[in-house]
Amino acid sequence: MPSHTHSARTMSAADWGTLLAVSVVWGGSFFFIRVALVDLPTLTIVTARVGLAALILHGVLRLTGRRFPTDRPTLTAFLVMGILNNVLPFTLIVWGETRIGAGLAAILNAMTPLTTAVIAQFLTPDERLNPGKIAGILTGFLGVAVMIGETALDGLSADLVAELACLAATVCYGFSGIYGRRFGRMRLDPVVTAAGQLTASSLVLAPLALCFDQPWQLPMPGMAAIGAVIGIAVLSTAFAYILYFRLLASAGATNSALITLLVPVSAILLGALVLGERLEVRHFLGMALIGAGLALIDGRLVRRLLASIARLSSR
Repeated sequence: MPSHTHSARTMSAADWGTLLAVSVVWGGSFFFIRVALVDLPTLTIVTARVGLAALILHGVLRLTGRRFPTDRPTLTAFLVMGILNNVLPFTLIVWGETRIGAGLAAILNAMTPLTTAVIAQFLTPDERLNPGKIAGILTGFLGVAVMIGETALDGLSADLVAELACLAATVCYGFSGIYGRRFGRMRLDPVVTAAGQLTASSLVLAPLALCFDQPWQLPMPGMAAIGAVIGIAVLSTAFAYILYFRLLASAGATNSALITLLVPVSAILLGALVLGERLEVRHFLGMALIGAGLALIDGRLVRRLLASIARLSSR
């Protein structure tokens, strides 16, 4: 067993930048889902999301001359990752949003770092929990709850099954993050990994959507729903997963899961900048708590403060 068994992986400045970028493009996904659900059923939305994203990424592979692997072990890895990271969580979250609000869904989704950290504690040698990481995750989760506000909790326990579905999605994300670390060891390009995962997801979801939703019998969706599906496929899926797999290879599963703490921040800031929504005190307080949580998880600022205090006390 390697000597770093009890160590915790830290993120570089580039990793933090990638994490912020992914949180921005994922921040619009809950909004896109709510718009698309007006005209389209769950499996149709999820299938269109991953299918269109897969086509886009295969186009990128072709234009850039990247080779798509066809060996059985790699294709099997794509299939497992697609089920864990797309098929199950996407379906659970979209179905959950048919019964609970987007705000509550975002709060439940913010449990992902905690579930991932617990899973990583038992399944990885180099992503072990420490007091700072635990305190940071809990502080960040509190920040998400404060920022979204108590109104998001009005429907809490009104539909327990939908809430459990959203929580089950975070468990799927936790296992997918651990499983997805192998793609870095396989030295696969992030674009190839994202294309492979989404292609496998599309092949699994398409028959289900055809069987259960029978989309050919649905009325023509409005332009808003079509635009939402395109937005979630291009920005929140194709582009986001290229960045995500780069981050996963560099920073690990637990650190990559921190994206879900920042997604509500991105969603609210985008609403203020694009839609002119008003920022309230709770938004700034929640963002401050999330920032404090991320600082605790990173640890470097805390270590510097403790070192400064130690130097002052020794004088």
